Amino acid sequence: MQHAPSDALPAHGPSHGPALDPALDPARLRAWWSHRQWLDRPHTGASAAEVLAATGWARSVGGAAPYLGLFARAGLHRAEVDAAVAGLRVHELPSARGCTYVLPAADFALGLAAGAAAPESEVASAERHLGVARDEVEKLCLAIERVLGPSEPVDPTTIREAVGDAVRSLGEAGRKRGVSTTLPLALGLMQSRGRIRRVPVNGRLDQQRYGYVTWDQPVRGDAADLARRYFAWAGPATLRHFRWFSGFGAATARRAAAEAGAAPVAEGSELLITAELAGEFQEFEPPADPHYTLLAGIDGIHLLHRDLPRLLDPADAARPLPAGRAGRTFGGEADPQTHLVLDRGRIVGLWEYDVERSEIVLQSFVPPDEALRAAVARTEAFVREELGDARGFSLDSPKSRAPKIAALRAAAPTDR
Repeated sequence: MQHAPSDALPAHGPSHGPALDPALDPARLRAWWSHRQWLDRPHTGASAAEVLAATGWARSVGGAAPYLGLFARAGLHRAEVDAAVAGLRVHELPSARGCTYVLPAADFALGLAAGAAAPESEVASAERHLGVARDEVEKLCLAIERVLGPSEPVDPTTIREAVGDAVRSLGEAGRKRGVSTTLPLALGLMQSRGRIRRVPVNGRLDQQRYGYVTWDQPVRGDAADLARRYFAWAGPATLRHFRWFSGFGAATARRAAAEAGAAPVAEGSELLITAELAGEFQEFEPPADPHYTLLAGIDGIHLLHRDLPRLLDPADAARPLPAGRAGRTFGGEADPQTHLVLDRGRIVGLWEYDVERSEIVLQSFVPPDEALRAAVARTEAFVREELGDARGFSLDSPKSRAPKIAALRAAAPTDR
């Protein structure tokens, strides 16, 4: 599989994706996506692996997103998710585009195959720009494997000390390219081959401190396999949406989508859906009553398509960003800059967690009712009692969030 190797999420800029088919009701489309994402009702009793298999891999960047998404969909508590990670029923792996996602065990092989090109690209870049021979990295891989075992995680500092001169500093040139030594090149290759895996030091997904153990995980799957998963989670979706998620070039994405059986949802539409879902989509009726869920800004309801305007009413798209620069609007962003409140697929509010006051600060786009208040209270208790914070990513902190929290508080409803 070929894909872009970047693990970053650009902060700004619209997706420039095609507009939704004007013949399809936007509210109905949003409600359908919410339905497919298990956000229209609680799926109590489902395991973490079952949620991820049905709704898609959960993006993880050292924040609370996987926990929030699993809690919103199935009421899963942190201890249940951590137990699933410890038992290898789910795991955080480099996957689509080389980015880290939390996957169910059934998708480990495919996820690694989807991410395999990224570390290869990084090694090729180091060879081209930093004089790192491929043979040097392969020898380092062998040295690392001799250090590690299958059960006791070894942290990167201990690995570096144990392999000695097999690790080489890449000096100032390497630091400028974000690779200070050859160690991350080797670790990346070994992870992509299923030879080692990262283990969070305290068993939690909302941090980025790891040790490594040996593994023997097969790597297999092709572009069509990924397309089948994607359109089951995200359809109807355009080829542009699929290319964003997969990192595939246009020709590969088009071929994979065709092999997966994705076809236009309506004549002339750019939105594609599989035959297995087409009949259900045609008969789908949006729920009449609100169902509110509080999710991370990088939850799959957004990030599978990365086309933020499709989840917004036009008036909400024109809202200013909380604590953003003058002229910046919510609908003009590629990604939300805060956590989200959704109702039947529509973004109806923004939120952050105030650690100092142990409370959620909410800006609602709709008049708060008892259902919304209950959803906020339920998520607030989950964050306070089980997570301690709801970081958006690993470097997020209460201090860095303070301006956004102040802006949300200024716009928050007074009758919560």
